[in-house]
Amino acid sequence: MKEHFARFLAQPGRLHFAAHSHHPWPDVSLEGQQQAWSDAARFIDDKWDHVFGTVLPEAAGHVAKELGLASGASLAFAPNTHEFVLRLLSCLPERPRIVATDSEFHSFERQSRRLEEEGVQVERVPTLPFGSAAERLALTCARVKPHLVFVSQVFFNSGAVLQGLDEVVRSLPAETLVVIDGYHGFCAVPTDWAPLQSRAFYLAGGYKYAMAGEGVCFLHVPPAFQSLRPRNTGWYAAFGALQEKQVGRVPYASGGAHFFGSTFDPSGLYRLNAVMRWKERVGLTTAKVRAHAHGLQRRFVAGLKSQKVSAAQLMVGVDDERRGQFLTFRTDEAKAICQALKAQQVDTDARDDRLRFGFGVYQDEGDVDALLERVNAL
Repeated sequence: MKEHFARFLAQPGRLHFAAHSHHPWPDVSLEGQQQAWSDAARFIDDKWDHVFGTVLPEAAGHVAKELGLASGASLAFAPNTHEFVLRLLSCLPERPRIVATDSEFHSFERQSRRLEEEGVQVERVPTLPFGSAAERLALTCARVKPHLVFVSQVFFNSGAVLQGLDEVVRSLPAETLVVIDGYHGFCAVPTDWAPLQSRAFYLAGGYKYAMAGEGVCFLHVPPAFQSLRPRNTGWYAAFGALQEKQVGRVPYASGGAHFFGSTFDPSGLYRLNAVMRWKERVGLTTAKVRAHAHGLQRRFVAGLKSQKVSAAQLMVGVDDERRGQFLTFRTDEAKAICQALKAQQVDTDARDDRLRFGFGVYQDEGDVDALLERVNAL
């Protein structure tokens, strides 16, 4: 699919292996971006009627199809996932009990640590060893009896897919808010959310494997929780009733829309629609993307001859199908290696002692061989 990413791959000699962090956008995304501008000029004051009446429902439909949801009506959109985290937290009691893992992304980790400073109880379950993480999570929930459980589908600092997620969710009391951070799973790991759609929230966005860029995140709200009234609310959470005088109890929209915030840049929705249409047109499914990425991963690991980066450092090996679209090597030199590769026009990234390489459909075997040449020369 490399030919579909000509604009993002226009720099000769540069190797981008950070799809898990900043995924290149296919060329069709520019058409979406331009359409957003054209519609703003065309509709002016009526723009939001068009966005909420046409653009957003299409985007919701694409997301619902990818996840196997009954419809897109359970979805809310926001510029970032942190906005949804805050809105979900605002549904909890004043001193809630929270269970998460020790491998949640910064948008939740930083916020939850700040809440701990105010006396909020947050229990973090170790993810290592990965095979028994779900069991530890379930035992901790049984002990803590949390108001909120927040856990990733694919852990950002390892690429490991959480196994046994269904069992953990079903073991929790019906009133417990269960939120799954699916950012590293959406469009990377084939996900059928239908069995859990009535019970668990699902949070993700377009910046990574959906290839649509920033500003287009979404939240699936289970039917049983569509009567929640977030204290952190935006005026779009009552879109459709804005012309009425607001008196008495603050009204909320139905479905997932009551988790909407306020005015946002809708261009991300346009890009997402353009990319999803393109994927359908060329027959590019998540399963095909995953198979291609995993094939490139295996080629990369098989060709490693560097003492700096080796298969022995992998958090999840290439013989384990329970991994996402990036490989994580654990080394004290992660940041130094990342910088050394950057100097050789290779984009990777490092988180603490984790060096990450991301793989996608814009790469081919020649790119992997070029990467190996530079990595092995370290």
